[in-house]
Amino acid sequence: MNGYGAYSEENQPVTYLNGYPLYAAHFIVVVFVACMLATTILMGLNVHAVYSWTFFSSDRVLAGQVWRVVSYGLWNPPALQFVADMFMIVWFGREVEKFFGRRKFLWLYLALYLLTPLLFTVLGLLFPLQLSGETGAFALFIAFATLYPNVPLLFNILAKWMAMLLVGMFSLMAIAYHDTVGLISLWATCGLAFAFVRHEQGVLTLPRFRLFQRKPKLKVLPDPVGRRTVGVSLELKSTTTSMAEVDALLDKIAKSGIASLTAKERAKLEAARTGLNKRGAGRN
Repeated sequence: MNGYGAYSEENQPVTYLNGYPLYAAHFIVVVFVACMLATTILMGLNVHAVYSWTFFSSDRVLAGQVWRVVSYGLWNPPALQFVADMFMIVWFGREVEKFFGRRKFLWLYLALYLLTPLLFTVLGLLFPLQLSGETGAFALFIAFATLYPNVPLLFNILAKWMAMLLVGMFSLMAIAYHDTVGLISLWATCGLAFAFVRHEQGVLTLPRFRLFQRKPKLKVLPDPVGRRTVGVSLELKSTTTSMAEVDALLDKIAKSGIASLTAKERAKLEAARTGLNKRGAGRN
């Protein structure tokens, strides 16, 4: 499933481990797994101070604790949902990375990771919101399904139908359990993933704002008389050069005969003769 940059360095693995290719998506999983293990140890030791300094809170971010926009994903208790998220990043994130390249993939994941806390910070001006744990893995599946909609997945269900089914089911679950935070995060990240793929495919274009566009500078046009004079001078110069070439060709004919002219020289001589005939007809 290689994309338009399959032969680029960006689309190749970062490194190999015992012959197995490792992509940037694998390293993202390694970071989250390390955070999960650290979270497990801290929870086992009843050390909750780290959690109090890492989880996202719109009130605290607006109060100046901006690091919570990034640190919220570092606290990951062990759970089956976490395992499923990691598999999504490895399987679907790797395919998205292969198609678009490592740099665009990392920008996409960074945008998915930061979108929810940044959006919650803005909404925090209206009502407080909190968030903790890794997000963005399911949005990578949406990006994959948008990129390869007709790929069969579990039970031969096409990726596009699977994506619609899961988004609809997760939305209903969030509504049923009054999970406003989860619903907003789900639709925001999935919408961003879908828009990213469509933009890269050329289907969607970003709007252009011309509020601060500079006005074109006024140009002073030259005097028509002066322009005519310049044009006449150039024409005389061109004519002079052409006549010099014609004289050289005539000298060559006088010395060696017309058969000595090459095809290019004959074309020049014919062009000069045609030009002289036109100028003579214009004077008449």
